[in-house]
Order: sequence, then structure tokens, then C-alpha cells
Amino acid sequence: MHPPHTASSPETRRSHGPLRLAGALAVCSALLLVTVATAWHPLMSVDGSVARTTHRWAVDEPALTRTFRILSDWVWDPQTMRLLCAVVVAWLVLRRAALWTAVWLVATVALTTAVQQGVKAAVGRRRPHWPDPVDSAHYAAYPSGHAMTATVVCGLLLWLLYRWGAARTLFRALAAVAAVSVVGVGLTRVWLGVHWGTDVLGGWLLGALVVALAVAAHRRWLPDPPRRKPDATR
Repeated sequence: MHPPHTASSPETRRSHGPLRLAGALAVCSALLLVTVATAWHPLMSVDGSVARTTHRWAVDEPALTRTFRILSDWVWDPQTMRLLCAVVVAWLVLRRAALWTAVWLVATVALTTAVQQGVKAAVGRRRPHWPDPVDSAHYAAYPSGHAMTATVVCGLLLWLLYRWGAARTLFRALAAVAAVSVVGVGLTRVWLGVHWGTDVLGGWLLGALVVALAVAAHRRWLPDPPRRKPDATR
């Protein structure tokens, strides 16, 4: 393990940006958590209105709903995201110089699951209930595990790509795929009637908070690899 850097080192200074972002995300997450846990009426009213509208659309558009079920339950499912992480971890382990990054990635994804389940148990929010459901889900509603896991996995992998100097075109293409995945999984969870809108927002905020803290920790404890010089094709 690399020793901690001094307070004035470049690695420490580079961790300040993610820590400031983490502070802002923590405040937003806490405020949303309190309003959901206390069932603040204006917010619950908006949640209910959005849920009723999207559920009506889901019932009226069965073909689109089936497509969203495939995307939500298979393509963007937390297990799929964890499997993607496992593939990246295996690649990092094979690159022996990146062993600690592999450990960091596993620990962050495991922490995400623990935080997600802990908040679900603490808040104990019920999921939307419909007489004509189009999908089903288990455990408490807040936060959305799909939204939080997708945010963490896509965020961490994108940051690793950037850190290791991925070609500009490749990075932009994968960033677009990641953005569609993170936004898409949240919207499909609401469409399928298994989450309130604020569940998804909470998952996004908590996921982004985990990513910011993980990036700050990585910059603080692990040295940056040598970056390749950009060329004309990048």
C-alpha cells in the first residue's frame, strides 16, 4: 500500500475538488432523505402525481413497457452492473500494477450495496401499489438500487478511463452510453411503477456522492499512472 501523501502534495490537492463536490452532494442527499423520511406533503404530492401519470402511460403502451422491462430488469440491472465491474476487476488484477485499484473498485461497489440496503432499511418507504401492476420489485423503495448502482459503476469506470488516458473519441462514446444508462434506468423504474421519482433522485445523489468520495480516496492514496501523450487521432 502506498503511504499517505502530505497535506501539500499534488495528490492531496487533487482530492480537494472531489471532496468539495462530495460535500455538496451530501447536503443535497441529506435534505432529500429528511423530506422523504418525514413524508413532506408537497414532495409526496408531486411523487404521487408523477407515478399515477407514468403508470397510466405504461398500461396504455404495453410494447414500450415490455422494452423498458428488458432494459431495466436485464440490461441496466444491478447484477449486470456488478458483472461489468467484475470483468474490469479481473482485467486490473491481470495488470499487476493496478492491483490496488482493483481492490478499490470492489470495495466501493460493496460499500454502495451496503449503504443502499442500510438506507432502505432505515427509511422503510413503501413502493407504489397498483391494482394492475406492469412489473414487480422487492425491498423498500428509497433509494432506488438500480439508479444508485448504475451511477456508481458507470461513474467509477468512466473516471478510470479518463485517468488512464483513453482516446477522446472512445471516452466520449462511452460517456454517452453511461449517461443514457444512468438516466434511462431511473426513468424506467418510475415508468414501470416500482419506484417513486424521489427514490430515483435519491439513488442518483447517493451514487454520485459515493463516486466523489471514492475518487478523492483514490487520488489521495494511489499515485496516478503515466499518461500517454495525445496524438492527432484523439
